[in-house]
Amino acid sequence: MFKRPLAVTILAATTAIAATSAQAYEAGDFLIRGGLATVQTNVDSGLLEANGVKQTNTAVDVGNDTQAGISFTYMYTDNIGVEVLAATPFKHTIKGVKGLSAYGDFADVKHLPPTVSLQYYPMESNSAFQPYVGVGLNYTAFFSEDLKGKADADFKSLELDSSLGLAGQVGFDYKLNEQWSLNAAAWYIDINTTANFKSTAGTTKYKIDVELDPMVYMAGVSYKF
Repeated sequence: MFKRPLAVTILAATTAIAATSAQAYEAGDFLIRGGLATVQTNVDSGLLEANGVKQTNTAVDVGNDTQAGISFTYMYTDNIGVEVLAATPFKHTIKGVKGLSAYGDFADVKHLPPTVSLQYYPMESNSAFQPYVGVGLNYTAFFSEDLKGKADADFKSLELDSSLGLAGQVGFDYKLNEQWSLNAAAWYIDINTTANFKSTAGTTKYKIDVELDPMVYMAGVSYKF
């Protein structure tokens, strides 16, 4: 007489446990993602200007860098989250090219690119595979601008303007257990800046507009609270 109630109880408990363990993301969840982040620049350089006069056949290029990246996401619903992306400071080498190639490595500069994005998760919350897309706003602050070699001898007072631009992202989590997932993501970020500096005597003011527009790639893990 106890077999059916016992079987029903076991089945109900098993179903409840399975349903709980299968849940990926729900409203109110907080996610931390961390890993290695690489900034790969896509540089479009303007011409160098000296006291407002453009110098022909002049340009710069900007190198890539890899640092530790971290992001924080709060799930407002099962399908909508808000993410804040951060990282340790990226360091890039600015190189003179074309008519500036004699300068070689022109300067080193660091930047932080905090980005806030609204994310959409299209899959049901019981899916182990959770792709997502996002769109947001990036603010990039440049600092520690250091002229190098021949450029340090010829110029001074290098400063790069901060940038405010749009960002888009795609990514996915693959659930390993209730808390941990594997993660990979990519961002396209609109970053534009103007580099300003002077001749060592201070009589000539230089500037050059640069579009960096990097792709940012991060791979690592995700932890859910």
